[in-house]
This record gives sequence, C-alpha cells and structure tokens, in this order.
Amino acid sequence: MAKRREPVTSLILYHLFKWSVVSPMLHVYFRVRIYGAQNVPQEGPLVVVSNHGSYLDPPMLSSCVGRPVAYMAKEELFEIPVLKQAITLYGAYPVKRGSADRSAIRAAMASLEAGWAVGVFLEGTRTPDGRIQEPKLGGAMIAAKAQVPLLPVSLWGTEKIFLDGSKIPQQVPITVRIGELIDVPKSSKREDLEAVTQRCAVIINELHDLGR
Repeated sequence: MAKRREPVTSLILYHLFKWSVVSPMLHVYFRVRIYGAQNVPQEGPLVVVSNHGSYLDPPMLSSCVGRPVAYMAKEELFEIPVLKQAITLYGAYPVKRGSADRSAIRAAMASLEAGWAVGVFLEGTRTPDGRIQEPKLGGAMIAAKAQVPLLPVSLWGTEKIFLDGSKIPQQVPITVRIGELIDVPKSSKREDLEAVTQRCAVIINELHDLGR
C-alpha cells in the first residue's frame, strides 16, 4: 500500500531549498504567477504531467505545486554542477535519452509507493515554443500501472530563460497554470493510454495558450 506522504527528511529538505532558493528566484527574478494551486492534492501518490521549456523546470514546478515532485530527468543533466544537486534534492532520477529505460520506470513506481508525486514531461524533451506536439505515453502508463491520477500543468515562458545558448538565466516573466485532476487510465491498453495522453496534451496546450 502506498504511503500518503513523502519521507520526512525529503519534506524538510524540500521546504528548506524551496524557501531559501527557488521561491525567491521565482517571485523576485521571474515574477511568477501561479494559477490553480488549489487543484493539487497535498498527500498521496500522483503523476504530474507538463510541457518542458527549460532545464530549470523541475525545481520550479515542484515549488509551484507546493510539494516535492520526483522527476525523470535526462542523464546529461546530472553532469551539470549545482543543477545536479538541485534536481536530486527534489527527487529526480536519470533516464537515458531515446530509451524506455525500465530502471527509470521502476524508480518512478518506487517513488509513488513512497508517497511522492512523480513528474513526467509529456513530450519527453524541451520544445522551443513551450507547446506539446508529440506527447509520449510514459506518464499515462505509469499512472495506469500505479493506479493514480494525473495532474496537468502548463509552464509558460520558461523556454525563454536560456535563449541563444546563454548560460545565464534571462529575467523573463513565468506563469504556471495547474489544471484539474485527470482520472486513472481505464487500463494499460495502448488505446486507453493514448486517449489519456492526448487529453493531457490538449489541456496543457490550452492552459499554455492563455499566456501571462
């Protein structure tokens, strides 16, 4: 039976890092606006699905939903100093590019059993305009296997943080819109996973199109 909350140590570290680093950066530097925070269950396993525009998305989204989110992140990100420590603190675990990587799926399931919310970027990689064009089935598959709901989230503006290959974050406005919970997929059959995945993509794109 899945736990209702993340480990206490993880919660403490999450809040320390959130309020000392991530939240001030979001509110002061990026002037973040957050809509739909009331839609986030504050306990119990959950699959958070979102678009992806920046390397900073995992800690920013986790901060905005108000609870730790364990992320599948590209293994290359774990080679970047500081970012590696930040995303690991937030529960991230590496996934190989272009691979189903069963070990990452197992890690996601283990995180859900431990009471975490698990985050999945619906397209699997960053997109230049922040919108989702080719959603992958991973998030729906995890939700179906674990029998947990999905939470669609739109990140608006994050794709502009590192323009033209700059390593310095640009001071751009960020808006996070959190949708309503989506029920557990009916089954693990491909047609059911595709239906839920498309629904998530449509909702996230509609939230993204609302802009600032």
